[in-house]
Amino acid sequence: MYFETHAHYDDKAFDADRRDLLAALPASGVDTIINPGCDLSSSSLARTLAEEFPYVYFAAGIHPEELSDLPADWLSQISRIADSPKCVAIGEVGLDYYWDVSKKDLQKQVFEAQLDLALTMDLPVIIHDRDAHGDCFEIISRHRENRGVFHCYSGSAEMASELLRLGWYLGFDGPITYKNARKAVEVLTITPLDRILIETDSPYLSPVPMRGKRNDSGNLRYIVEKIAEVKEISPEEVASATSQNAKTLFRIA
Repeated sequence: MYFETHAHYDDKAFDADRRDLLAALPASGVDTIINPGCDLSSSSLARTLAEEFPYVYFAAGIHPEELSDLPADWLSQISRIADSPKCVAIGEVGLDYYWDVSKKDLQKQVFEAQLDLALTMDLPVIIHDRDAHGDCFEIISRHRENRGVFHCYSGSAEMASELLRLGWYLGFDGPITYKNARKAVEVLTITPLDRILIETDSPYLSPVPMRGKRNDSGNLRYIVEKIAEVKEISPEEVASATSQNAKTLFRIA
């Protein structure tokens, strides 16, 4: 059975069939799901879904691309949403310089505030890092007490080695199956099995052979198969190890 550590079932792409799809996923081998929020409303919906489905958990957080019109009390609102036994992390949080570099300072402030909140609430963090590897690493290097996962890891093998040394997990998803995935496969090669998490980032990043279609957690098997190929072990061993890794990090029995 697969442990999906990152899927956005709050996304509007699932408006037509959200609950039917979630209800069907255990039959496709997905027994646990974490739905991270990206802003106040998506974090709230993620909580609602987690409280409705026993095998769904959630994270609450402000994504670095969702900083417009943040209310003054945004952090206390995230704290209130996260105050649930089904909340297993603060996330998705971090830095993203791909689309807009004009808000770097604000991104850093919001990121660090949420790292501090995670420590206060004794929760791991789910980190988004896109084209901001240096700043992201510098910040987490100053927050040595935080632990969590770099979701959809896209940095270098050198940075991955440092993150692994500091105790972080790395999340792998659809891009490792792409033909141009040389760097991602290099990182996967050096990442020990006990530090790998699997994810889809649904509805985005569909793996081969599902590219171009809406992604969902039923596609985790393609990611598991690719990891098994690179690691030269069985898919069953990958599924078992990554499930245990997720249970350990997110403290799910």
